[in-house]
Amino acid sequence: MSRVSRVSRESLVKRRSGDSVRTAGRRGRRATAYAVAAAVASVLVAGCGGPDAPPRSAPVEQPAQGGGQPSHDGAPGGEAAGKPAAAMPKSAPERLSIPALQVSSPLESLGQHKNGAMQTPRDPDKAGWYEPGPTPGSQGPAVIAGHVTWNGRPAVFHALSRMKAGDAIEVTRQDGSTAKFTVDRVAQYPKNKFPTLEVYKNLDHAGLRLITCGGRYDQGKHYYPDNLVVFASLTGRA
Repeated sequence: MSRVSRVSRESLVKRRSGDSVRTAGRRGRRATAYAVAAAVASVLVAGCGGPDAPPRSAPVEQPAQGGGQPSHDGAPGGEAAGKPAAAMPKSAPERLSIPALQVSSPLESLGQHKNGAMQTPRDPDKAGWYEPGPTPGSQGPAVIAGHVTWNGRPAVFHALSRMKAGDAIEVTRQDGSTAKFTVDRVAQYPKNKFPTLEVYKNLDHAGLRLITCGGRYDQGKHYYPDNLVVFASLTGRA
């Protein structure tokens, strides 16, 4: 075999090897993204009523309003309620404000349990930001979770089902800035059919998901059958 033939053959092998590495890298990144999304969802769908199940007096949660409203994160509905703003630098959140619900809550930081499940807020009157995920205002789907009830009493996200497209959400951050979000839509899902990828997929803008439990509380099982998700996008800053 001539030297030219050997060089050509070696170059072809190297190109194929490089293609395989790049393909494997892309697959690895996708697999990692799916794994992170699944880890978050595994806890968010696990229950939001606190360590003690709500008593028999727990109120019945009504279906979310605005479930068919549009969003611009690729979810059903089409165009967004507001034009997305450019993403902000990363900065940990400190407080969540929802004027329409008269909610103003300092934010706990939520990590993961040893089994990979996300922690839930320790204080029923406070919401919690999922710290391994994006910070509110930075690119990607930031996650803030809160309890709907706690021992039969309304908790921080008890009225979350009243939210609708166009409502405002503000998150103040450690760097002194405020990320201003506009609700795109509100949706309610059975926990056993939670659309993990729809909720936690990668975004080309700064998104926010507020999550709590929903549906009719099952007194026998001490269980809410659904999850309520508010989808919002960054539309301003201060």
